[in-house]
Amino acid sequence: MAKVIEGLYYTESHEYVRVEGEYGYIGITDYAQNELGNVVYVDMPEVDDELTAGEEFGAVESTKAASDLNSPVSGTVVEVNSALEDTPELINQDAYANWIVKVKLSDTAELDSLMDAKAYEEKYCK
Repeated sequence: MAKVIEGLYYTESHEYVRVEGEYGYIGITDYAQNELGNVVYVDMPEVDDELTAGEEFGAVESTKAASDLNSPVSGTVVEVNSALEDTPELINQDAYANWIVKVKLSDTAELDSLMDAKAYEEKYCK
């Protein structure tokens, strides 16, 4: 069964955001990496790019599929996980430890429209 972590916010398209102060760390869920299989490439935005909740900001490619990444929140990219450029398979090892982008959140009210761990688990991980 896929791992779901309490305290994170989840989207219907299998991204998560971990909020720490005014920043959010966005990645894909354990369920998503499991469905994708071996991740071979992560297409990430640039630092200072603006993300809009619900809109595409990159993609994850695996040996069997490619999947667009949709941002769970709006904000400005302040950091990308550069380790994924050389070793994208880190997402398969631990999807929650290996976030894709860090953003400065522009509207924390957007978090209210996302699922909590319990809702995500009940919908996708039974």
